[in-house]
Amino acid sequence: MNRLTFPTRRLLLAALSAACVAPAAFGQASTPDWPGDRTISWVVPYPAGGTTDVLGRALAQRIGTSLGTKVIVDNKAGATGTIGGAYVAKAAPDGFTLLGTSIGPQAIAPHLMAKLPYEPLRDLEPVALVGTIPHVLVTAASQPFRSVADVIAAAKAQPGQVAYASGGNGTILQMQAELLAQRNGLKLLHVPYKGDTPALQDTLGGQVKFMFAPAAAALPHVQSGRLRALAVTSAARLKAIPDVPTMAEAGQSNFVVEQWQAVYLPARSPESLVQRLNAEVNKALRDPAVVELGDKLGVTLVGGSPQHLDKVQKADSATWAKVIRDANIKAE
Repeated sequence: MNRLTFPTRRLLLAALSAACVAPAAFGQASTPDWPGDRTISWVVPYPAGGTTDVLGRALAQRIGTSLGTKVIVDNKAGATGTIGGAYVAKAAPDGFTLLGTSIGPQAIAPHLMAKLPYEPLRDLEPVALVGTIPHVLVTAASQPFRSVADVIAAAKAQPGQVAYASGGNGTILQMQAELLAQRNGLKLLHVPYKGDTPALQDTLGGQVKFMFAPAAAALPHVQSGRLRALAVTSAARLKAIPDVPTMAEAGQSNFVVEQWQAVYLPARSPESLVQRLNAEVNKALRDPAVVELGDKLGVTLVGGSPQHLDKVQKADSATWAKVIRDANIKAE
């Protein structure tokens, strides 16, 4: 579910160039010290040019150089990110195939798709949480809503008539609106689009009442005055819009929802490889060029231990399983 379209494709490509990332093969030092000198395959389960791909290439370049071997990004897109996930889950646990993916296939898709070819929590070994992407509840400036409470009041007054947009059925953007509905006893009208960009355009145009939008995509419109930001889904307020409250401050406790990017190895990978790759990912995340790239992509770089990623994934998987079940959401 990599339908999040933060900057434009041009900005993504510019960011890619700024990070000095080659399009295919990365980092070839003279003395290999990984388990061997074979090429490492960094599988991205989405098309080239998206956030996961661009960030993955930047990390792959630096990790390949540090490990003394080649790391080649392999885009295996399809089925909301689960084709690439299944490929890595079935790969040999020898350190030469890894996965750079996101919350969609790891914590949402398993509860939407009846016959997922792998089990994310069982068949993939957490390595590191790369970063998180906050969202903003936005409405067009022409709409009457001034707060989250206003949206809730309108939805209660007009059950099933207050429409919200998302980048598609089963996306994290839909999940947030459904969570808001369930927490407040609302019946909302979901209008799914084929991607976040058309969803945001119709929100701007007033064809729908509101949406949860990726922060980087929404901010230019908020700052221009075309969109009104009602709340952010992060734990703390965003520096770019410090006057906009968090969902908790807007009366929605325990409502921290962020898209995330992460790295995995196949299950049963040796602990020594997991720990070494974790250290390399954390090291790459501290690189100033990667930090700058994260800012351009709207990603808050995180890092941390494999155990931290495991905890985040399990918590989100449980949250979205309940939302999907209670809302009877089906895969497209």
